[in-house]
Amino acid sequence: MSETENLRESEPQQKKGGAGKVIRDFLLDVLICFAAVELLVNFVVRPVVVRGSSMYPTLEDGSYGFTNVMGRRLDDLERFDIVIIYLEEKDEYIVKRIVGLPGETISYKDGVLYVDGQAVAETFLDTAYVHSYEGTFMPDMEPVTLGEDEYFCLGDNRPHSSDSRIYGAFSSDRIIAKGIFIFYPFSQWGVRSW
Repeated sequence: MSETENLRESEPQQKKGGAGKVIRDFLLDVLICFAAVELLVNFVVRPVVVRGSSMYPTLEDGSYGFTNVMGRRLDDLERFDIVIIYLEEKDEYIVKRIVGLPGETISYKDGVLYVDGQAVAETFLDTAYVHSYEGTFMPDMEPVTLGEDEYFCLGDNRPHSSDSRIYGAFSSDRIIAKGIFIFYPFSQWGVRSW
């Protein structure tokens, strides 16, 4: 039997199933891709778009990046981690920084963070930006004692941030990821508190 006859005999077998098989294969591929994306964004990394200026100048409005969902599940939350918080009441996500950990008493006096009565330096704040702000950058705040599963989170741009001062402390189950890798704008490229 010649090679041409072999090809002719195999053609009907390839066409078997026709359009139905193509559609089934396509739908199966879509389903697999959808499942892979769901697993990726719920258990590994999640895309993030920064909205607003509450984290400026650390993160700019409109920045695009990824946040570490797996790191949140594997590592403890630490002071000054940048975190993604889910606001159930607004059905939205916000980006903030942890300043207070469970069981601590947090306060501010003359722009200085106090944890359990001890001053703690916030070296991540852009000093030039803080001093350029007219008015009070961080107003005094009476002591707040956190529960055993509560975190006090603030934006780096204190005068323009809706954070724990408004929403109260956040429970750990509302903190869905920590750290952020910015890939755009390129001037911000890199990891922020991963």
